[in-house]
Amino acid sequence: MIAEDGRMGEEPLVFALGTSQPFGVQVAAELGLTLAPHEARRYESGESKLRPLVCVRGRAVYVLHALHGEPGASVHDKLCELLFFVATVRDAGAAQVTAVLPYLCYARKDRRTKARDPVTTRYVAQLLEAAGVDCVMALDVHNRQAFDNAFRCRTEHLEARVVLAEALLPLLDDRPLTVVAPDSGGTRRAELFRQTLAERITEEPGTALVEKHRNGDAVRGGRLVGDVEGRTVVIVDDMISTGATLRQAAAACRAHGAATVHAVVTHGLFAADAAALPAVSELDRLLISNSVAPRIPQSLRAKVGIVPLEPLFARAISALFTQAESPVLET
Repeated sequence: MIAEDGRMGEEPLVFALGTSQPFGVQVAAELGLTLAPHEARRYESGESKLRPLVCVRGRAVYVLHALHGEPGASVHDKLCELLFFVATVRDAGAAQVTAVLPYLCYARKDRRTKARDPVTTRYVAQLLEAAGVDCVMALDVHNRQAFDNAFRCRTEHLEARVVLAEALLPLLDDRPLTVVAPDSGGTRRAELFRQTLAERITEEPGTALVEKHRNGDAVRGGRLVGDVEGRTVVIVDDMISTGATLRQAAAACRAHGAATVHAVVTHGLFAADAAALPAVSELDRLLISNSVAPRIPQSLRAKVGIVPLEPLFARAISALFTQAESPVLET
């Protein structure tokens, strides 16, 4: 039940679906809870059933699921599982349901780039709202404004930049530092990361931008604007999939005399093992979060560091549950 002060009368219930369960176990542990149990059955027909194995009536329910495709579970499989489970706990009397999404599918398809294009970000929002979601909590979406505008229900946007910046600090040396946006769409993301670093080091970091043009699946460009010669470079992006954008940016920095090239990326999708090899080979170090279950090719592991985000999500869930003011939840 909800108390007069607007808070839930009992502790929250945290569920995690599919391969997000190890992440969910750690988030629940950070909250001092045990992950709530559920049944998941897949039938010979390919259909599935999910149901909570505890009473959810009158409770605040948080359903954690990273909506990325992986072997054995497509994006659409995961999205359907989430929708059906949200609807199930809503039918079972849950007071509030929050979808906790370390990775939000279709966040990049937020506008029409060709005639009659879909705006799939908005369609995903409509599906979640129709299933009964009260709030969507997502991490480092591709376009924050499009994310907020797509939903009519409450949204909470989490950012990994502070956690990633803290993990990067031990890798920095005495050279001047430049933070690089790998394309024009990432300039704000890179600037926020630069500001976060500036609060933690003595010398103000510089900025640079790599021009990128996309024609279908091909990435072209590579002209660098800014000073990287003899400097330590940090390329900042929200995701790495095939690695084409990161490879182009890293190569441009090397060509312009960068002494050390690191990259900091929130979502390590690694769409194909071989595709990411050229990008990572250009780097001295790549830091990614564990928003997506790490699928790092063996040949890349020496250069890749995994930064855990379970404490960030636990703090966000706690702040949302208690309606406490928190820097984790932006307004």
